[in-house]
Amino acid sequence: MKKGKVAFFLPARSGSERVANKNTRPFAGIPGGLMQNKMQQLVATTGIDEIILSTNDEKCMEIASSFLDDSRVKIIRRPDSLCLGSTDLQDLIMYVPTVTDADYIVWGHVTTPLAGAGEYDRGISAFFTKLGEGYDSLVGVRELRNYLLDGSGRVVNNTTPLPWPRTQDLDPLYLINHTMFIAPRQVYERDRNRLGSHPYLYVMDEIHSFDIDWEDDFVIAEALYRNLK
Repeated sequence: MKKGKVAFFLPARSGSERVANKNTRPFAGIPGGLMQNKMQQLVATTGIDEIILSTNDEKCMEIASSFLDDSRVKIIRRPDSLCLGSTDLQDLIMYVPTVTDADYIVWGHVTTPLAGAGEYDRGISAFFTKLGEGYDSLVGVRELRNYLLDGSGRVVNNTTPLPWPRTQDLDPLYLINHTMFIAPRQVYERDRNRLGSHPYLYVMDEIHSFDIDWEDDFVIAEALYRNLK
């Protein structure tokens, strides 16, 4: 059960280093690209009370401004000092509670185009359920159950006596998929973090976990999006 105001913090800065104009170039037939897609997904949610776009990118602001008829949407110009490639992530984390009075904060990215309103609403519902079970935060992850090697070639997730066990017998590891980090406001203010000390690992499938980090990812994400939509 929801217990307070929930804000979604959407950071986006200008000057993508690995994928040019990643946030705003056309994506899968969407003129406003990943930014337009993510705003469409967020305004379709039912569990989010405030949607904060934090950016220094004029094009992102222009695209998001078309959603201002939804009273939940706020566009906040982020200081350029917090939009550098060298910006310390912790400085940005500490900035978040200064732009919202929400009791709970969901942090997500435009680069996860397959994670839509349903994924966010289910994740938020799971978060509140898990709070009652002793967890203090939630993070979206993808399960990895394959042969993972360290620098010496050793399979790090093999705790069986066999050198090559079945993959289903390997210990699972979890990859943060950047769809959502959910935590109470106090975690940001007290711990200077976007996850608490006992996060619930919210396992998602590979498709909805897909995150764009490189140019090849952008092409693959477009193909996945077109196929699903």
